Amino acid sequence: MSRGRLEAFSDGVIAILVTIMVLNLRPPSGDRFEDLRAMVPNLLIYVLSFVMLAIYWNNHHHLMQVVERIDGRVLWANMGLLFCLSLTPVATAWLGPHWRASGPVLAYGLVLLAAAIAYFILTTQLLRIHAPDSRLAVAIGQDWKGKLSMVGYVVAVLLAIVLPLAAIAIYIAIAVVWLVPDRRIERVAADRAAPPG
Repeated sequence: MSRGRLEAFSDGVIAILVTIMVLNLRPPSGDRFEDLRAMVPNLLIYVLSFVMLAIYWNNHHHLMQVVERIDGRVLWANMGLLFCLSLTPVATAWLGPHWRASGPVLAYGLVLLAAAIAYFILTTQLLRIHAPDSRLAVAIGQDWKGKLSMVGYVVAVLLAIVLPLAAIAIYIAIAVVWLVPDRRIERVAADRAAPPG
């Protein structure tokens, strides 16, 4: 499989996941504007999950811009990432109406943690087949942002047992950190695209 097919397949899966998530949003039963109030928690959790999927889609897209080759292990690592992301709609649907309960908050955090680990495994498998001075290796660097995010998810999952709202705050904080564009890969891709001179 080519890099382009891997990226296109991943794009399609993430698009389907977003569609499944929005289908879980139900309109209010009443016809008054105030009836929307009951939807607010579900809608906010949906927004958080949408942002998380968008972050993965964005980073996956940028990652593929500096990948020169893939192999079977990379394909399986990518499938592992997609599997973890595919759990997002279920975790979102459970958390929306139960955002104060430890179980759903914990489960949601485990899905986020699993996706972060899967993305780390994907980058590790890609680095394994690229030279240490490749554009990919230069772009990823030490990946402190990714590693610290995993630590944050672990802390949040443990915290969810006793302080679910604090765990949700950590999930949101990690998303906000990733909303700030990561310029490492863009810089490396731009350097290659620039004419010599």
